[in-house]
Amino acid sequence: MYGYDSYVALGDSFTEGLNDGLPDGTYRGWADRLAEILAGDQPGFQYANLALRGKMLAEIVEEQVPIALELGPDLVTFCGGGNDVIVPGTDVDEICAQIDAVIGQLRAAGIEVLLFNGPDTKQLSVMSVLRGKIGIYNANLWTIASRHGAHVVDLWAMNPLRDQRAWSDDRLHFTSEGHRRIALRAANVLGVPQTEAWREPWPELADHPDWIALRRSDLAWTKTHLLPWIRRHLRGESMGDGLSPKRPQLTPVASLPSPDNDRAPAT
Repeated sequence: MYGYDSYVALGDSFTEGLNDGLPDGTYRGWADRLAEILAGDQPGFQYANLALRGKMLAEIVEEQVPIALELGPDLVTFCGGGNDVIVPGTDVDEICAQIDAVIGQLRAAGIEVLLFNGPDTKQLSVMSVLRGKIGIYNANLWTIASRHGAHVVDLWAMNPLRDQRAWSDDRLHFTSEGHRRIALRAANVLGVPQTEAWREPWPELADHPDWIALRRSDLAWTKTHLLPWIRRHLRGESMGDGLSPKRPQLTPVASLPSPDNDRAPAT
């Protein structure tokens, strides 16, 4: 182990692990992968993941943070507010003020905190309109980390995430390979030595989609992902309604489901 006996992950779908799918239909994700790295060969290491898809920041603060404080782990990863940022008209500074208060609570309890800023969406068609708000969010997050002595995984600076193969078709969640690289980067930030490199270049693509294919992709994405999201938002519904966190209690990492293949194809 690397100075941690226990780890609790807080957040939304990013931390739950969408869309890093397992054979049984559940999701693995960077947090599970990070827990496996931190545990090493020590069976006593414990891990909980309270994150749930669709959660807004206020729900994370109300439902997850008190449990984390009660569990009192050595390490908490916190990534929240992303679902708030993408809602038109939201105030990013107000969102970050709430995050600041939460990180202050966790640090005051003696818990080490690892934060994640937002990735650069410049290469994502349509989603690139969020780039300015994400930039403001990130600037605030660095200030919060500095104020409270927290670590930051700088997703914006991760060049491999600028490749579209790191992103799922919904343009919101990462592929298995994207999650793998994020877990490696998180371990790196925590000072855990790795044999694999998160910076490893993607294989060259034989073909590049033309603009007609890209426009068709935009239309398909709008119909499959954007419009259903708008309908859920207007109805006050969430992807996580009726679901429970996948690891609500600290349990040994040995209990994590095993994937058939640890590394997804990079092509």
